[in-house]
Amino acid sequence: MAPHWTLRQLRLVALAAASGSYAKAAQDMGLSPPSVTAQMKALEEDIGVPVFERVDGRLRPTAAGQELLSAQERIARALSEAERAIAALKSPERGSVVVGVVSTAKYFAPMALAAFRRRRPEIELRLIIGNREDIIRGIVSLDFDVAIMGRPPPALEAETRLIGDHPHIIVAPVDHPLFKRRKRITPADLTRESLLVREPGSGTRMLMERVFEEAGAPNPPIAMEIGSNETIKQSVMAGLGLAFISAHTVAAEVADGRLRVLEVEGLPVVRQWLAVRARDKRLLPAGQALMDFLEREGASFLPQMPGGEGGRCYLPEHVAGSAPPKAAARDPV
Repeated sequence: MAPHWTLRQLRLVALAAASGSYAKAAQDMGLSPPSVTAQMKALEEDIGVPVFERVDGRLRPTAAGQELLSAQERIARALSEAERAIAALKSPERGSVVVGVVSTAKYFAPMALAAFRRRRPEIELRLIIGNREDIIRGIVSLDFDVAIMGRPPPALEAETRLIGDHPHIIVAPVDHPLFKRRKRITPADLTRESLLVREPGSGTRMLMERVFEEAGAPNPPIAMEIGSNETIKQSVMAGLGLAFISAHTVAAEVADGRLRVLEVEGLPVVRQWLAVRARDKRLLPAGQALMDFLEREGASFLPQMPGGEGGRCYLPEHVAGSAPPKAAARDPV
């Protein structure tokens, strides 16, 4: 027999779980507390197990309650998508797009999105910035229509569009002794230096570790673990260490002489910026328009690579500007 749960009951479960109180859930829904209590009692009688338990005076979802919360989230997401789809049917030229952007891309993505908005002012954009794990989570949960990032994990079923190349370099304070060396610097030479690194799981950290592994050199000592590119840049300028970092994050500092690029053998390592969407995510016309724009014009918003010569290293190797390989393993940004 099909359950007799109502959307209102599921919404009440979500509100009560968030507030820990039936009274607050009643207030949020504009209902009386006795009405909410009666609806929750009817729901529990229908499913045959408790939905909440009281812990330290607050409501806490039981295992059954957690299942109802998950169902409510999926239903709310489906209704939201239906609402957006209907709006798009009524006005195909309008719409909204939720865009997830990895933090390293914030040095060009807002400019690209602003240009898109000037071109299509009738389309509303919502920008969410996070680290790589945050953005992958948003793609998997279908919260994002489009994401701007590096290559997603191979296990994630996704459509990708190439935006442009994404070089990674090592920067140092402008007066660092390594700049006085005449011979070319190798990754092994850096094992005596201290590095400022991103948090574990960050795309930049994973790529740095892979670069040293590919060169057969141990990772340099970690002077400090920092969760922000901005703080890493300031720390390098203060002389606290070197940093393996996206060239796009330091273009301004290198251009005005506050940081210098170390010419290290095998660098820059070049990845790609991609526009990504989950294959299970239904892309409405507004989202499709943004994907097309990023593929067509996104590269023009990328910062120019800072100075310094030397080879361009691709892991795995392929032609710059071409579509990245379909099965690139551990290709983080």
